[in-house]
Amino acid sequence: MKISIIMPVYNEEKTIGKIIEEVQKAEMHPYEKEIIIVNDASKDSTLDIVKKYAIIYDNIKVISHEKNLGKGAGIRTALSHATGDLVIMQDADMEYSPEDIVKLIDFKRKIGCDVVYGSRAKNKLNKYSYFSYYWGNYLLNKITNILYRTKLTDMETCYKLIPADIFKSLRLKANDFSIEPEITAKLARKGYKIGEYPISYYPRSLKEGKKIKWRDGLIALNTLIRLRFFKG
Repeated sequence: MKISIIMPVYNEEKTIGKIIEEVQKAEMHPYEKEIIIVNDASKDSTLDIVKKYAIIYDNIKVISHEKNLGKGAGIRTALSHATGDLVIMQDADMEYSPEDIVKLIDFKRKIGCDVVYGSRAKNKLNKYSYFSYYWGNYLLNKITNILYRTKLTDMETCYKLIPADIFKSLRLKANDFSIEPEITAKLARKGYKIGEYPISYYPRSLKEGKKIKWRDGLIALNTLIRLRFFKG
């Protein structure tokens, strides 16, 4: 069995090497790892670093966009190259610990749900870089639960462990950060059971390279409403 770890990256030269090493060290038994890195036209040395690691590790695939298309586009490109039984997204900014992935795998096996989300909200030790991020995420979860009759605490989490056949059946379209609410909305519309397990979270600031902005919250809200009442 195999797990595909898909990693869209843009200008992450400071952390990309570290996160690759962390993913490689994480034991994901009984799955072998496939790492698919999509360089979204980075302007720094990200691509050069990734290529060096692809020489060292034969389980790394590297795809590069000629122009910057966004996180959603990177995820969709990576997904089209995934050959694993399970798929999970991994940000390259060190906010999420790959050691938590094996916990999500074990949790999925134990409770038998279709999909597992790694919830930052369920781990009370976690902190957020800004209160606006915390409250924005809180409100988006409330709206998601009302619109889709779910009981989620962290719809926007990066760690979504999804069987490949289910993930690919969603026919995702978003190019930007709205890929996260699109995934959740389409899973909920199809009636898949989503379980949650607490994970660690190490937030970085805007100065450290955090890319999501307040307007992305408005786009996420629009995505949730649009996909609830219209096909997409």
